[in-house]
Formats: sequence, structure tokens, C-alpha cells
Amino acid sequence: MKGKKDILISAQNLTKEFCVEDNCQTIFENLSLDIYKGDFTVIMGASGAGKSTLMYSLSGMDRPTKGTLFFSGIEITKYNDDKLAIFRREKCGFVFQQIYLMEKMSLMDNVLTAGALSKNNKKKVIQRAKELFELVNIPLITQKKLSTQVSGGEAQRAGIVRAIINNPEVVFADEPTGALNSNNSEAVLNVFTKIHNEGQSIIMVTHDKKTAIRGNRILYIKDGQIFGECDLGIYSESDKERKMKLDEFLTEMGW
Repeated sequence: MKGKKDILISAQNLTKEFCVEDNCQTIFENLSLDIYKGDFTVIMGASGAGKSTLMYSLSGMDRPTKGTLFFSGIEITKYNDDKLAIFRREKCGFVFQQIYLMEKMSLMDNVLTAGALSKNNKKKVIQRAKELFELVNIPLITQKKLSTQVSGGEAQRAGIVRAIINNPEVVFADEPTGALNSNNSEAVLNVFTKIHNEGQSIIMVTHDKKTAIRGNRILYIKDGQIFGECDLGIYSESDKERKMKLDEFLTEMGW
């Protein structure tokens, strides 16, 4: 099945080191990985395993120390900083644990500001924003509120709208439910499930099993390598074996 999928991102022999003077710490070394178009890929691992560093390297937000990264067959490790910034703006959407909405702007204006960076005309951007807010169940009255006037879950769902307003090829999410309570987490995860079911490619970092279970492909990073992976298939709330399969996989990984 995987052989029939298009490769979206191909990492070849990636190494990432952080150095302070002569003291260097290797986060991962000679790591190779393919990410497939349309997958909801979840990266897991122990604290400090390099999950977020790997995700940022795959997105072009952080440069690997060594290795090659291809996006839709094009090598982006050759790009200079300006070209990488354009690549991220046009191809990627980002959702973080800290939402980073502009506090003095409404939820809608936060989204429209991001949409203004696209090549679409303003009317099309506004129409898409309205459709996306409807998708994430944020009513018009809430869209007009400042980010400081809404719940964490509403702000994070607006953050997802902002991330996908420009039709990115992939959404990168770093612990997107980490700062939310259980009800808000569930609402946000439902949005990720919706957009994935509509064909959105997603790469998510998490340490939370309730979050990870929404993905169809789970990657476990350990000792600077992809230590194992688990294919959960498409998420279904009624799939009672899904949790058991994930639990067994994580136990095998030494979670």
C-alpha cells in the first residue's frame, strides 16, 4: 500500500547537531525517512528524543547539519534563507502549542492577514476563511472576537484555520493540544481528523496517546533514529482495536 502512495517529503541521511563552542550534541544522525502525501503522520518518542527538531528540519524551518531533504522531488536543502521562507509560506502550514495569534486583532483578521500572503484575491480569501471557520465550528460572533476573548480551544481552532487558509501541501503541528483541557483538545483533534479526511497531509509531534491515535502512521524516534512505526489506518471512533494496537506498539518501543 505504501509503495502506491506519492512521496511528499524524503529525508536522506539527515544529521542535526547543536554546538556551543567545541561542545556538540547530536540530536539525530544519518536519519532517512519518507513522508507520504495524504498521510496523517505522528512523531512520538521520549522527552528529548528530538521529535520537534526532526519536524522543524522536515519543514525547512530548521536546517539539518548534514543530509538532503526533498519536497515533492525538489531538493530544498540547497535553498537560501529567502527561498526557504517562500517555500514555507507557499507549501506549509504550522500549528504550535503556543498559538501566537495577534492579540489586538480578531480571529478573522488573524486569518485574513495570513491569507493576504497568498496569490488569491481578497474576495476568495475571505470566502475560504468563512468556509474554514464553519468547518471548525467557530460562529461569526466568535470570529469577530479578539484572541484574548476566546477559549484556548477556539483560539487553537482559529490557529488551524490560519495554517490552512493558503491551501498548504502539508500542515506541521507541534504538540497542538499540549496546553488545552480535555474538551478543547477533543475539539481541536476533531478538526485535524476532518481536514485529514479531506486529503490534507499532516505531520504532528505529540507525547499524548489520545492525540497520537488520530494519525494513520505512527513513527517512534529513539537514539536519533526512527526506531519503529505503526500503521493504524484511517481513524474511526468506533475502532475499539485501535487503542490496543497503539498501546502494544508503544510498549514494544519502550514507552
